[in-house]
Amino acid sequence: MTHSSTGLLGTLKALLLAAVAALVLAAPGAALADTVANSVIGARSYDLTTFFSSEKPAQGTGHHVASHDGVDYLFTSDENKKAFQANPQKYLPAFGGFCACGASIGKKFVADPDVYDIVDNKLYFNLDTKIRAIWAKDIGANIAKAEANWKTIAVKNPADL
Repeated sequence: MTHSSTGLLGTLKALLLAAVAALVLAAPGAALADTVANSVIGARSYDLTTFFSSEKPAQGTGHHVASHDGVDYLFTSDENKKAFQANPQKYLPAFGGFCACGASIGKKFVADPDVYDIVDNKLYFNLDTKIRAIWAKDIGANIAKAEANWKTIAVKNPADL
């Protein structure tokens, strides 16, 4: 059986459109997560351990993947993957990876992993550098407000806040 190149091209276009639609319509789920196939990738594929051990955080790869609470995290090495698996709470960002300043006012904003702080060995992401500057004016009080708010907003859809 032979296929015309036009028929094959049409089939490929349809498959590509279906794949794009599946990605667009995928449930928003975890903060800072990208949906790839049936996987939710956390922290925009950053290796969370590198925030604590490197001068600059690094992107992980598909060669070193660990799952935690339904989210897949990528790592730069098997050593980093094992460190995360041994103590995920040490490395996971506060407030599900949402913007720390947003959480302090009862909102869930998507955060940028490049705009982060480590306070008392806890990782905090913020929306952008302007928001981070506001948050940083009183980090202690803002963390306390965010922790109090998180008890009620953690399970809520960001659009409902």
